[in-house]
Amino acid sequence: PESESLDLELQLPVFLLSSPAAPELPILERRNWLIHQHYIRKDYETCKAIIKDQLQETNGMCEYAIYVQALILRLEGKIQQSLELFQSCAILNPSNADNLKQVARSLFLLGKHKAAIEFYQEAARLSEKDWEISHNLGVCYSFLKDFKNAEEQLNIALQLNKHDRTFMMLGKVHLLAGDTDKAIEVYKSALGKYQKAFEHLGNALTFDPNNYTAILAAGSMMQTHGDFDVAMNKYRVAACAVPESPPLWNNIGMCFFGKKKYVAAISCLKRAHYLSPFDWKVLYNLGLVHLTMQQYASAFHFLGAAINLNPRMGELYMLLAVALTNLDDVENAIRSYEQAVALDE
Repeated sequence: PESESLDLELQLPVFLLSSPAAPELPILERRNWLIHQHYIRKDYETCKAIIKDQLQETNGMCEYAIYVQALILRLEGKIQQSLELFQSCAILNPSNADNLKQVARSLFLLGKHKAAIEFYQEAARLSEKDWEISHNLGVCYSFLKDFKNAEEQLNIALQLNKHDRTFMMLGKVHLLAGDTDKAIEVYKSALGKYQKAFEHLGNALTFDPNNYTAILAAGSMMQTHGDFDVAMNKYRVAACAVPESPPLWNNIGMCFFGKKKYVAAISCLKRAHYLSPFDWKVLYNLGLVHLTMQQYASAFHFLGAAINLNPRMGELYMLLAVALTNLDDVENAIRSYEQAVALDE
């Protein structure tokens, strides 16, 4: 396959000669800010070390430290251990819907769809009108082949947020239920949503022709439909406003890839990587282009780096397996294919 921050402007009094000591944070929360900083930077080893100290200091009673430790374990593929820690969070703070949603998510990843539904339903009682809960309930019901409840929950999710993932899932549910006509209607509705979005982008650009965000979004939609030259014209305008934008250079690189200009694509993607070295999508694209050019060692390097940043995406392991196969490392290629299949189930 989603952190929020609040910026507060603090101003000291002009004639303050001595400032009082900063208020002591409760012992349970003293290192939460530091844990958060290292987690969002993907510095997981340091994060785990701070969490260990925090839990020792609080006798294992710090909810946030346990929560982040569980997130890291899940990223490492240790789903059962992650589940147990999220359950601990739910015991420490049973009124927090996020804790219950994470328990449900872990149960879903373990294939325990009925149990996941129970926790999502409990979370829904605490957090009404939550798109994520309704969408995930629909996904769980679809795995149980309860297509009626799946359709109901996905329609509720669409009322809350017309997300493309929900449109796609609802269409899939109709296909699985054998109702092709309804599936086509859902897909047409999704296309209509994108058409309206494109019209809104056009209006935004009419009022502000140099709006970088709108230009990038419009170019991305054109690029998705294969209009690479038109998208490139949009990106040229954006490049004048924000020449150091990683998403911009990533998209330009993939435009060149679509036009089969692979050397230019690699040049643009490497610029994006220089500007944003921890963006797994850029690394993924670099791996893909190098695979296409049959430069398998370079593809292995970039795909391996992408997997370190996003270890839960099966497609990355599949591409890595292709690179390994061409490097005559059959044993590790098989392992990569197996991991890709396991993540795709």
